[in-house]
Amino acid sequence: MLDYSHNPWLVAASLAVALMAGFTGLYLTHGASKLDDQKRKFVVALAAVILGGGIWSMHFVAMLGLQLPILFYYDALITLISALVAILMVGLALLLLHFRPRTMQTMVTAGVIVGLGIVVMHYVGMAGMELCRPVYTFWDIAISTVASVVLSVLAIWVAYDNRTQRNILLGTVCFGLAVFTMHFVATGLTDFVASDNAGGAGPALNNQVLAMGVTVSVFLICGAFLLTGITFIGPQPADVTPMPDPAPEPQPTALRAGVPFEREGQTFFTDAGSVAAIRAEGHYTVLYMGGEKLFCPWSITEAETRLKPDGFLRAHRSYLVNPKHVSSFERHKDNGTCYFDGVDALPKVPVSRSRLTAIRDALGL
Repeated sequence: MLDYSHNPWLVAASLAVALMAGFTGLYLTHGASKLDDQKRKFVVALAAVILGGGIWSMHFVAMLGLQLPILFYYDALITLISALVAILMVGLALLLLHFRPRTMQTMVTAGVIVGLGIVVMHYVGMAGMELCRPVYTFWDIAISTVASVVLSVLAIWVAYDNRTQRNILLGTVCFGLAVFTMHFVATGLTDFVASDNAGGAGPALNNQVLAMGVTVSVFLICGAFLLTGITFIGPQPADVTPMPDPAPEPQPTALRAGVPFEREGQTFFTDAGSVAAIRAEGHYTVLYMGGEKLFCPWSITEAETRLKPDGFLRAHRSYLVNPKHVSSFERHKDNGTCYFDGVDALPKVPVSRSRLTAIRDALGL
């Protein structure tokens, strides 16, 4: 077995790369739900390249800091495959999050896929080492996988449960730690032995050539991070979109126009009574009507103000419910859950402790 150590500066750099990639990819998809399908696919694909490329870049920045007593190379083809695997698996997770109803099951599934993508990328990348062979057991892989999946599920749940700036930042930290922790847990459980096998599926990459490729990748991630960061700290869309002059009280004529929603680039209006529930989505909201999930330009606060005369109640900081559509109610220890029949995209809504009494009163309980 070979003794090895890590360059602390490159270890720190690898964490920074993971955090920048995580922030850029997670914030890039912010507001994607209001885009048409083609634009949404483009945004998701771009975010997948950044997140998957960030996983790959973090791994090889850390591997450049791996100090072994022998010279070793990487197989170029296997190294390329490791990057593509990460991008494809992260892309699959993002497709689920942005083209399927965003339920807890969807978020957990997406987190598991991202976690497995990190693991597969790591071990495929390690398989590309030449003149040096990594040695690990099934249990080493299992421990690394658990660490990666748990942190990735947490990252997706935090970032997508409520698409606020605070949640995106917390999700970024969780994503960065998922990639960073998985790599160094796996590396710490791995032994390295010298090998005479210098043949591979593709041309050999030494550390100097690999460093140039990783540098270009990190440069692109840093550029994307700066561009999205400027948007993040600047005025948000809700702050710069021209809005009607505020009125002291909601006008009846405005209420009678109905609840606005967008479909295929056009704005339509629906009667408030047909809306089962409303969920906050950043500075905007999502309407749930029957089997549909539709973008609404109102904020959750504006929706609560306008729809209060129609009986809508705040059940949770992120949800408004129409009691007329609630099919059943379940009381827990200090909170509850409203269930809906026929609302395929949102079968249930949590009721927080502070809202429990108002919801129960509205339901006649």
